[in-house]
Amino acid sequence: MSEIPLKRRDFLRGAAGFALASGVGVGVGVGATAATAGPQSKPYSPTYFTTAEWAFINAAVERLIPNDGNGPGGVDAGVPVFLDKQMQLPYGHGAYWYMQGPFHPETPPTLGYQLRQTPRELYRAGIALIDRAAVHAHKKPFAQLDAAQRDALLTQADQGHLPEDSLLAAAFFALLLRNTREGYFADPLYGGNRDMAAWKMVGFPGARADFTDFIDQQGRKYPYGPVAIDGSRG
Repeated sequence: MSEIPLKRRDFLRGAAGFALASGVGVGVGVGATAATAGPQSKPYSPTYFTTAEWAFINAAVERLIPNDGNGPGGVDAGVPVFLDKQMQLPYGHGAYWYMQGPFHPETPPTLGYQLRQTPRELYRAGIALIDRAAVHAHKKPFAQLDAAQRDALLTQADQGHLPEDSLLAAAFFALLLRNTREGYFADPLYGGNRDMAAWKMVGFPGARADFTDFIDQQGRKYPYGPVAIDGSRG
């Protein structure tokens, strides 16, 4: 990530295609029903993240997808809820990753994930790492910093320039960025994309049974709102 804060269009340009084409399947499979979440009528209480970690997640997501008037920000869209729920599913426990070792974190990224931490372990370690860097530099944890200070620390993590464990910091930032994109465009079933706001923003029809009549109508705005997996309409 060469520049923070990311401009919304730059951040989401590739993310929408990736998330929608892949079905954002990080939570699909065994245990997926545990992630069910409708519109939030009361404040969400995280089940995996601690209070301090939850503050970090909200502060980081707010910088990755800020509320800039073009669409809902990541926090308003429920991305932190999506992230917390994923940590309790098989995905968070590394069920879809090969985790038997040997681990060679010094190898090129093209060889795949090489750390021994599962996603939930990587989140916990990465958050603690950036919080320590924040306290060292500014005498306050990450969530209490101003926007520019948070952006600078996220950039350092992304580029592997934190003074402590740069490999882990870069891996954590990459996972956080990917999961934030996924949560923004996932079906609301998984906690993010609240009220299908992200789908409305990009004109995605969601889980409608049939919209083939519009596939070849390039440039024409899709006239109907999106439909979620559970049948609710946006």
